[in-house]
Amino acid sequence: MSKKLYDCIEITDLKDMLNKTKEIYVDRPAYKIRDGEGKYKTFTHGEVRDMIDSLGIALCDLGLKGKRIAVIGENRYEWEIAYLSIVCGTGIVVPVDKALPENELKSVIERSEVEAIFYSEKYSESIEKIQKYKENKLKHLISMDLDKHTNGVYSQNELIETGRKLIEEGNREFLDAKINREEMSIMLFTSGTTSMSKIVALSHKNLACNLMDTASVLDVNSEDVVLSNLPLHHVFECTVGFLFSLYKGAETVFSDGVKHIIDNLNEYKVTVMACVPGIYEIIYGLIKKQLEKQGKLQEFLENPDKYRALSMEERKQEFKEIHDMFGGRVKIFICGAAALEPSVHENFKLLGFNMTQGYGLTETSPVVTIETPKYNRAGSVGKTIPNVEAKLVDVNSEGMGELIVKGPNVMLGYYGNEEATQEALKDGWFYTGDLAKIDEDGYVYICGRKKSVIVLKNGKNIFPEEMEGLVNKIEGVKESLIFGKQASEDKDDIKINVEIVFDRERVEEVYKVKTDEEIYEALQGKIKEINEIMPKYKAIRGIILTEAPLIKTTTNKIKRQANIDAIEKLKN
Repeated sequence: MSKKLYDCIEITDLKDMLNKTKEIYVDRPAYKIRDGEGKYKTFTHGEVRDMIDSLGIALCDLGLKGKRIAVIGENRYEWEIAYLSIVCGTGIVVPVDKALPENELKSVIERSEVEAIFYSEKYSESIEKIQKYKENKLKHLISMDLDKHTNGVYSQNELIETGRKLIEEGNREFLDAKINREEMSIMLFTSGTTSMSKIVALSHKNLACNLMDTASVLDVNSEDVVLSNLPLHHVFECTVGFLFSLYKGAETVFSDGVKHIIDNLNEYKVTVMACVPGIYEIIYGLIKKQLEKQGKLQEFLENPDKYRALSMEERKQEFKEIHDMFGGRVKIFICGAAALEPSVHENFKLLGFNMTQGYGLTETSPVVTIETPKYNRAGSVGKTIPNVEAKLVDVNSEGMGELIVKGPNVMLGYYGNEEATQEALKDGWFYTGDLAKIDEDGYVYICGRKKSVIVLKNGKNIFPEEMEGLVNKIEGVKESLIFGKQASEDKDDIKINVEIVFDRERVEEVYKVKTDEEIYEALQGKIKEINEIMPKYKAIRGIILTEAPLIKTTTNKIKRQANIDAIEKLKN
């Protein structure tokens, strides 16, 4: 368990967080929004708290006190204000994945029994259509984009104005609302089809404790500018990006999408960003191209010890042009939701970037471990944050076992699914389903998902994530999927196969090849090199090449089974 490195404000719940931090950061910028070419609009922390209170009062006035309310849309300040106006005195918030197709959105609305929904213009047609089905309880539609109430649809902006007038008239229903920090206030759907996904029940206590623990080990303050990029419905972005930024009095700016991240980092002079490995690997690819243009790439890759001997400040000066690409002010890159390739992680640090890796799950609000400049070790995801414990069960001879977690951040359970709750929560410990090792100093090393392990006929275990890390290092490989396939000569035996997503332009350039046959031979040769350094039972026997990206969740995690099913479908 990490020790606290920084003082933080004690909070009991999210409403308490907003009230206490309003006084401290009242005039500090909370959001900076592009408002036309070269023009920006800024909202202070004081103005944001006032908008939340006003919207909360208006929602209560609509009769939504104690009700469930959904939010769906792109990352924007209106989404965040809606979320807090629900959860801080109105009812239960249901953040919805913006990438859901209409049939799954319909399922979410029905299963969560929401009575109102905030949404952006993109979803208006689907929402208005879904409302007509008798299977749901949806009564109130609230648009983030309308200026005025139109055709039975409320305007979020107009509701805020209505709420302001109600406050002036003495209505304090939302302002004086008492928060029960122990009961379900947030309903989160896990990834997967919504008919099969579980609903994680989180409380104010879960999130408030996770915010305080994270703040006690991460150096973020009111001078920082945080780029919001990952989908807001995902608990990683919601806690570590959105809520954490408000809690620390920082300024939030919104990304225009993955393709524009570099431009946005530069435009807003961003200091903090939380992202998933896939995005950092894209950024690292761009850095390599820039180093190549400067004639520095080969030296950088071949002489890591030269840069290890330098301080972080000296590395920043050495690679000043790279830092200037990102606006020159990046203080922390936070990586979560999956493991970052160790060599990429190390190279960011050698370039003078403070790359902080963490580990967590929706069920843990989400942060369990964070790597910090003080507590870090190669290959690990750091130590558990203060007040969170972790240990292993069913440990094998190699010291690997299932990681289980206990702390105030652990969910209440899976809503409406007692069987799944009892399976995941035992004696206060949450069984993560992740295989890990923990060293003698408490550093956690994630090895892979328990359910992803491929068990061979000889009883040996193959961890796909480990082997994918090796394949992904091959020049020209964007990503890969390791999977087991029954051997034709022995139905009980499993052979290891890989699907490789390759970059045609890069492969042609590096290996001086043109045809599909030549590309296959070049990459097959690289797979053979990997096979030579591994035990025979781990050898990759089959290769599938594709230029189509793997199927992923909205936070860029590979959907392992969905990809395997797609491969099987193509064969049939």
